[in-house]
This record gives sequence, structure tokens and C-alpha cells, in this order.
Amino acid sequence: MATPTTHRVPRPRHGDELVLQVDSIAQGGRGVARANGYVVFVSGALPGDRVRARLTKAKRDFAEAQAVELIDPSPDRVPDRCLHGGEPCPGAPWQGLPYRRQLDEKTKQIEEALRRLGKLDGFELEPAEPAAQEWRYRNKLEYSFGEHDGHLALGFHRRGSWTEVIDVEDCLLASELNNAVRNKVREWAQREGIPAYDRRQQAGVLRNLVVREGRRTAQVQTRLVTAPASFAKPPVDLHTVVEGPGGGTDGPTGVLGEEFLAEELAQLEFRVSPTAFFQTNTETAERLYEIAAGYAELSGRERVFDLYCGIGTIGLALARRAGEVWGIETVSEAVADAEENARRNGIANARFIAADVRLGVRPLLERTGRPDVVVVDPPRAGLSKQVVRRVIECGAPRIVYVSCNPTTLAPNASQLTEAGYRLQRVRPVDMFPQTPHIECVALLEK
Repeated sequence: MATPTTHRVPRPRHGDELVLQVDSIAQGGRGVARANGYVVFVSGALPGDRVRARLTKAKRDFAEAQAVELIDPSPDRVPDRCLHGGEPCPGAPWQGLPYRRQLDEKTKQIEEALRRLGKLDGFELEPAEPAAQEWRYRNKLEYSFGEHDGHLALGFHRRGSWTEVIDVEDCLLASELNNAVRNKVREWAQREGIPAYDRRQQAGVLRNLVVREGRRTAQVQTRLVTAPASFAKPPVDLHTVVEGPGGGTDGPTGVLGEEFLAEELAQLEFRVSPTAFFQTNTETAERLYEIAAGYAELSGRERVFDLYCGIGTIGLALARRAGEVWGIETVSEAVADAEENARRNGIANARFIAADVRLGVRPLLERTGRPDVVVVDPPRAGLSKQVVRRVIECGAPRIVYVSCNPTTLAPNASQLTEAGYRLQRVRPVDMFPQTPHIECVALLEK
């Protein structure tokens, strides 16, 4: 008797195009679909969409793909508002989701990360704090120069491409002022005949333009990154930075106008250097800091350690309610800003130290004694194991963790619970509407 033959469905390969039904959203914002049991993560697709997608990566257990055609849109989709040359804005991949659904998805992803990755439970997941504005909320945008239809373009990279640049006239994530500055720089570059830099050919001049504004002060800080070249003075004040062929910054070639941006946040004045980190959504950042302050439960006597303090935004906002605040930050330029910001706001109970957080906590602990509250606001990579150990050594009864990545918050919170802390509350704060980026504040106590 012949043995029946089993036919395995061949796995898709790189470059294949598949018709997929997207049923959910993964961490990071990509749609999730299945092809004969094979999981495919699809960029540019939302739950309920039926799309044609091209595979950009094929692994044993999963694949990654880019949607190339929307065959049948989800019934939940809303029309895209931010378009460039008829294409959806690459910076607003979730604009097709109703805003309430965006908040629900972000909340769900935070909970999933904490429960699945962190193996945590018993915490209160509070309702998401919506953004103060759903559109035109960004105080900073970075644009790329390129060639489009034979002309110099200034805008965003086409989704899925690092070589094609979409020209932008009006991005609804940016303010009218930001858009006007970008368009003026492009007009100047086109008029002067200055070419975009081509990384493959290592030829050309213009690389990137960063436009940052003080939402409360109407000041603009504009940073132009170029290859070595000389050209006529631009029509707007630019902080110009030269990069060599390998991308290394050789340093500023000159500063036109004010090098520092002034901004107001949480009833404080801040000086912001060109490369310093500052929350991109000024209005919603105020609410973020209010939530962090509420979690800290300060009475005016506490000692607070502010790790990854940046230019001092959180620390100075807390200093008015604390006995003393000590901030640690790796970037010395940011620490200089923090010290200046304390001075200009008349805050005498805040001190800032330029040091690697891994190395700076122990000396500070020996100098001041145990803090009552530790605030951490790390980059997307979260806290390293060594920094987690230093936080535990502080012995603070309360830790306030400001996170921009729930998939790194989860293991960090798990490590802290193993040391005797308990995750009490988590509050999503939507700093980035129309995008999958997630911010939240977590409280751990022991």
C-alpha cells in the first residue's frame, strides 16, 4: 500500500507579492496577517485591510512586507488627511485609524507588553491621556534633501525607501511656521542651484534640515546638515553643520542668529541647544510631567534623583514640590542647558551632574544619601541591567518610570519587582498622534 504524499505549501520568499488580510497590529505599529499559517508583519496596513504586499524579509517563522496596494480598505478606516503628492505622509502611518482606536491600540500594546514580556499583573492600567492636539503638534521635524522628478526635493523618505524623497509642501504634523521655514529653505536651495547629497555617489551638498520651534515663544531653531561646501547665505537663520563622506560631523561651520532656542513648559523657561533632547509635543508633555509629579507624591521635603535628566525639564518641574533634586545626564551639553535653566527660573534646590548614569549613581548616593523618589526617563533601549542594579541600590520607596517603549519598560519593571518593588499604576500618554509611537508613565513602590 502506497504511503500518502503530503504536500507542504512552500514558504514565501523575499520579493514575493501576496494578497493578505490584516487582522491586528503588532508592537511597533505594523499590521499582522497570515498566509497558510505563516505570520507576515505588514508595513502600511491597518487591521481589516486587504492588501497586496511585497515581502522585504523572509525568515523561517515569519516575514516582513510592505503594502503596495490597498485592495479592500478596513470598514473602520478614515480618509487620510496628510498627503504629499497624493501619497500618505510617511510620518503619520496611523492616520487611517480613528483617533479613539489609536488610543485603544496603544493601551492594549502597553498591557500586552507588561503581561506577556514582563510577566506582570496586579497593576492598574489607567485610561490613556489623549494628545492636546491630534494634528500640528510637533515642535521639531527632520527633513531630507533628495531629487524628485528632476528637481531638488525637501521632505520625507518614501515609506520603505532610504533613497527616494517625497517633496513636502504642508505636513499636518508640523505647524504652519515650521512648514513655511522648510519651504523657504527649499526655495533658496533651488534658486542657488545647490544639489542634494547622494550617499551612494558621495556627491552633492545638502543632507538634512532640522526645524525646531518654541511653541510658546515663536522662536525657530533651524539646523542644516551639509557635505563640505560653500554657498550663499540662506534666507533664514541656520545653524550649519558639515558632515564628511562617512557621515561623521566635523563640527559647526558657523551659526547665524541665536544658537539656543527658548521655550516655555510647565510654567518654566527653558534654553534648548541645537542637539539637545526636548519633548516633541510641548502641550502634551506638560500633561506627562503633571502625571509624573502626581505619581511622585511630593510634599516639599523629598530628595529626588532624576536619571537621564536631559536639559532638566522633569527635574525642574518637580523641584518646586521637592526638597532637593539631583539630575544625572550623559550629554554634557544638555547638563549645561539644565544648569542654565535652573538659574533662569530661580530654582536653587536642583543640581545636575554630567556623568554616565551607570557610573554616576553610586557617587551621588554616597554624597547625598538615599533618595525618596527616583525618576527615570531613559531612551528607547530602556535601562541596562547595570542601571537597574544602581536604581535598586538607591533604595527609594518610589520609582517613577517615564517610558517611550513598552517592550523595554516591561523587562525593566520585571527586574525591579524581583528586587521587591511592585508595579502599581501605568498611564499611557499619547505624545504622538497618527503614529504607533507609545509613551507612558509607570509607578513602582515598595
